[in-house]
Amino acid sequence: MANASLSIFDRQRTVLLTTYRRDGTPVGTPVHIALDGDRAFFRTWDTAWKAKRIRNNADVEIAPSTSSGKPTGSALPARARLLSGEESARAARALARKYPNMHGWIVPLVHRLRGNKTVHFELTRR
Repeated sequence: MANASLSIFDRQRTVLLTTYRRDGTPVGTPVHIALDGDRAFFRTWDTAWKAKRIRNNADVEIAPSTSSGKPTGSALPARARLLSGEESARAARALARKYPNMHGWIVPLVHRLRGNKTVHFELTRR
């Protein structure tokens, strides 16, 4: 799968996002993604541990998975980048198109009720 593009995740509802602690320990978290060409988007809240780990090390891996995070295929190396402005809004629209209920209103509402700021990340192959 070394040359595989993110298009293999086009119909995938959940992926296992593996981020790395400062000591190099991998931490897997299931996330929803939406594809836009050769990149994918996911969202979380600004104080989530995965967001903090990505700020320290943008190298991640993504693998197809069940909704509970059990991998169902091989992982691909990727790079995560925090989005802002129009790029973040584009990611939000892409997620809302793919998951109209969950990311169209449930997740934004829960983030607001919790007092969290929603952040969007872009994933690209490395």
